Amino acid sequence: MEWKYDAVIVGSGPNGLAAAITLARTGRKVVVLEEQQTLGGGVRSAELTLPGFVHDVCSAIYPMAAGSAFLRGLPLEAHGLKWIQPSVPLAHPFEDGTTAFLHRSLDETAQGLGEDGDAYARMMRPFVAQWEELFAAILPAPHLPRHPLLMARFGLKALQSVEGLAKSRFRGSQARGLLAGLGGHSFLPFDEPASAAIALVLGIAGHAVGWPIVEGGSQNLTRALASYFASLGGEVRLGCKVRDAGDLPPSRSVFLDLAIPQVLSLVGDRLPFRYRQTLESWKLGPGVFKIDFALNAPVPWKDPAVGRAGTVHLGGTLEEIAAHEKAVSEGRGTDRPYLLMSQPTTFDPSRAPAGKHTAWAYCHVPRGSDIDMTEPILKQIERFAPGFRSTIAHQHVMTPQGFEHHNASLPGGDISGGLPTLAQVARRPVVIAPYALPLSHWYLCSSSTPPGSGVHGYCGFNSAQFAMRDGV
Repeated sequence: MEWKYDAVIVGSGPNGLAAAITLARTGRKVVVLEEQQTLGGGVRSAELTLPGFVHDVCSAIYPMAAGSAFLRGLPLEAHGLKWIQPSVPLAHPFEDGTTAFLHRSLDETAQGLGEDGDAYARMMRPFVAQWEELFAAILPAPHLPRHPLLMARFGLKALQSVEGLAKSRFRGSQARGLLAGLGGHSFLPFDEPASAAIALVLGIAGHAVGWPIVEGGSQNLTRALASYFASLGGEVRLGCKVRDAGDLPPSRSVFLDLAIPQVLSLVGDRLPFRYRQTLESWKLGPGVFKIDFALNAPVPWKDPAVGRAGTVHLGGTLEEIAAHEKAVSEGRGTDRPYLLMSQPTTFDPSRAPAGKHTAWAYCHVPRGSDIDMTEPILKQIERFAPGFRSTIAHQHVMTPQGFEHHNASLPGGDISGGLPTLAQVARRPVVIAPYALPLSHWYLCSSSTPPGSGVHGYCGFNSAQFAMRDGV
């Protein structure tokens, strides 16, 4: 057969674009098909509230992009990308008005943690010192580690639960709360083995490379990737709905930057029975309930120093955050949710009219939940920033169903690509050849493959590398 393309990529999230770029850099003819009218999947921006207020629709903070050797190796700055590093990567305020800060400086962070400062520094220092080696071990496709002692030391901590690691290492509420806020990114209950892994990785990244944002909004990261792809001769088609294989142009290979339920819908009837059963048993993660705010003034934090942080974790103590994440895992909401919040215009005034601001906050909810978390979210913000409501000019709510409507690769609002339990990390989504579907030259390149969720591009890069070794 005469192929029109060497590869068709279905889905234009960062992993789809990463696969497309990796293939196009070798001279292969590649086309990206995107169902929506804008590229990016979860990496998009829009005026969700009022004219002139730019909001990141889904992903917004990029420690893993900053730590990704793959993305750092692309000439994205030449294609318009500008990173902004907030003064402080992360703040974790407490109800008494005190705050734990994650600074770029490990020593400065430790100094702010009182009695637990030395323990925090001892835990993090070996990994921060060798962060490039560590990330080179956990982000590329599964392989034998080149630094086995480093990985063994990391594994002993990462395989613990958030609660276990926090309580065994720290005695005070500040350090325990800081680790709990980091662990809340895992989508797992805090007594789950390996829930500490993401807490460690994000903390290490904060010290090593920061938690940057994109000037002008996350869409500009997608634009830079797409511009570089186009410079390599790549082609993009918007508004292309792929419902079955017949919707695809003739191509030697197909790459799916899709969630597992989408893969089953597209090619489930063509998959071998046991493989299909494996995909059908895949467990999705919780959903997300998010509010974007257009503000007339900066967030009035009880501790003004919190305004120096790009990202803020709101939830208080380890016990409070653990209670919320446990409730979500059991299919319930809570009155005091753990919130991830950001105030990007503090560092990027281009996102709002002069003198105005944007902010967003989201919490985890049961996947597909119809629980209205608007009031609990506002109350939780007010707990740490009294008077916040009076600064709101407009707000935009996105439910789990809204996330899925915006991006079908987020089923039920799951932005994790599947629940990252230890078992599912080991088989993401299968143990052997996780990037290859049992169909001739069909591949997965979404966050349901190793190394998992986060904007780092490695799921796409790893998949393309595997495919080229497979003869594509």
